[in-house]
Amino acid sequence: MTGASSEHDRAMPRPRRQRICLLGATGTIGRATMRALVRRDHDVVCFVRPRARVGKSFAPEESMPLLHGATVRFVDVSDPVSLAGCGFHGERFDAVVSCLASRTGTPKDAWAIDYQAHVHALAAAQHSGASHFVLLSAICVQKPLLAFQLAKLAFEQALFESGLTYSIVRPTAFFKSLSGQIERVRRGKPFLVFGDGTLTACKPISDDDLANYLADCLDDKRRWNRVLPIGGPGVAITPRQQGEFLFSLLRRPPQFRQVPVAMLDGIAGALSAAARLVPSFAEKAELARIGRYYATESMLLLDPETGRYDAAATPSTGTETLFDFYTSVVAGAIAPERGDHAVF
Repeated sequence: MTGASSEHDRAMPRPRRQRICLLGATGTIGRATMRALVRRDHDVVCFVRPRARVGKSFAPEESMPLLHGATVRFVDVSDPVSLAGCGFHGERFDAVVSCLASRTGTPKDAWAIDYQAHVHALAAAQHSGASHFVLLSAICVQKPLLAFQLAKLAFEQALFESGLTYSIVRPTAFFKSLSGQIERVRRGKPFLVFGDGTLTACKPISDDDLANYLADCLDDKRRWNRVLPIGGPGVAITPRQQGEFLFSLLRRPPQFRQVPVAMLDGIAGALSAAARLVPSFAEKAELARIGRYYATESMLLLDPETGRYDAAATPSTGTETLFDFYTSVVAGAIAPERGDHAVF
């Protein structure tokens, strides 16, 4: 079911106007996807939690201006009655595009949102007549060691078995996830890396490039009934290369602080041991394991035969590189909200 993806700049069929349910619309990727769908003249209905949150809490009246051009309905995505009644409302939809994801990745949150809320949405979508489900997943589910990865895979399996046309998009690292040290370096502090900064690599993708890719899944039949790993343009880059570029932008000599991976192992182990006595520590232990995963695993296509990540085989799309993004932020552009996924 996995296959390579075409470049965004290939000739695309002329989109037909569709009625789209968009989940996860208030996040930065969700908002970009809403704009991409509206540009293609789709009728977009955003199902928004009453107090949506990415970085800060948005009251209902604050969510509306963020989603100009779309219809906004306030829905509890974890409640099938709310999804059917307040969301789909007995009306017909052509497709669902989901950018919805758990905020923390902890087990309770992951299984409630990454799996169960999506199962409810899938059932309601089928009842509404929707025939296509475009899912924003994650490339890290290739090597599932964490609760949120298992929850995402469980819903992917439910989607495979649903009979709907599906497009499961597994992107690499997001710009917002790699923007946390810009201000740190600006303030004269060293760039933090795990190990020597070359343990991992990724092909970061911008919100807008990913949004265009998701929107085009609705009409590009080459992306139907496929799992689609996708990265941004250019070669794969390591954390050390990210830091070196930032220092060059700021015209300062590179200064790195190396964080031993063993320290992350120690933290995760101590929290796991503490959780046996104090259950509330279990979530903190999972967050530590998430941090270790991203410190040691590349966000690239995994070759199942060799068990190695393959940068050359990781498909690319779009036009904006991470270094373009760094340049714009250093020049004064506003960096995106990072919310619960911030590491530094």
